[in-house]
Amino acid sequence: MSGVNDTKFNSVVFLLTGIPGQEDVHLWISVPFCLMYVISIVSNSVILFIIKTDQTLHEPMFIFLSMLVITDLGLSISTIPTTLGILLFNSREISLDACFAQLFFIDSLSNIESSVLFLMAFDRFIALSNPLRYASILTPPRIAKMGLMAVLRSVVLILPLPFLLKRFRYCRANVLSHSYCLHQDVMKMACSDITVNIIYGLSIKLLMVGLDSLLIFLSYVMILKTVLSVASHAERLRALNTCVSHLCAIVLFYLPHIGLSVIHRFGNSSSHLLQIFLGYVYVLVPPLMNPIVYSVKSKHLRARIIRVFFK
Repeated sequence: MSGVNDTKFNSVVFLLTGIPGQEDVHLWISVPFCLMYVISIVSNSVILFIIKTDQTLHEPMFIFLSMLVITDLGLSISTIPTTLGILLFNSREISLDACFAQLFFIDSLSNIESSVLFLMAFDRFIALSNPLRYASILTPPRIAKMGLMAVLRSVVLILPLPFLLKRFRYCRANVLSHSYCLHQDVMKMACSDITVNIIYGLSIKLLMVGLDSLLIFLSYVMILKTVLSVASHAERLRALNTCVSHLCAIVLFYLPHIGLSVIHRFGNSSSHLLQIFLGYVYVLVPPLMNPIVYSVKSKHLRARIIRVFFK
């Protein structure tokens, strides 16, 4: 790598990391990874197709679910080339421009998913607190504006990151911790002062993931207040049951996301394997599990899926 590091900026490459110490069995490890990617893409595509083609599913809850599905699809597609490239072909090198593009899409889609999860919490609050005006409050044009604002907010805040990284000179080993590029991982490879990147990256986390998680928490406080005002115990359970899928999606997204961010910023060498494990959970588990959870818990969606495959 020393020869590479002494060359001009455009010729610098990063080396991605698969599973350290298991290089001899990467080909076998790629089998479950390929299976997870195929299941993620197929299941999310099926749900998106069913929601789009079935007019009875053009309700606010399923429109928000389609937004979640699209972000999960994008997250899977963004990490497939490099992850499977390492496991199948031992292709570890990635150019700076390709790395910056990948981290932009991964960070943008992750932050969009965080915003969508908040919108879904808001959707559940409106559905439970004001069911008679549910459809009139969350109209398709209003939902479209919410989705557009979530995308614009993420893109505008994440867009400076590749440019902030591009101004650095990279003269270290340039071996990244994951099989894909993340901002907090790449910036550590720079030989310059990265204080601006640390402050800006942390600010984005607080403004987006931190704010969204706070708003989700407040939404569920209001949901619990609404549910507890219902007299019947059976009705309370029925109302809370409509939130189970969303709560599962929140746990699947926020736990690895926050854990990975904390380890990157405050972890030490002893947490490297945990860092790699959380990195794979972060990009693989939400796209894999979200469609399964929603298909199991949503009676209407499950009925449509069964009808499509077992006519």
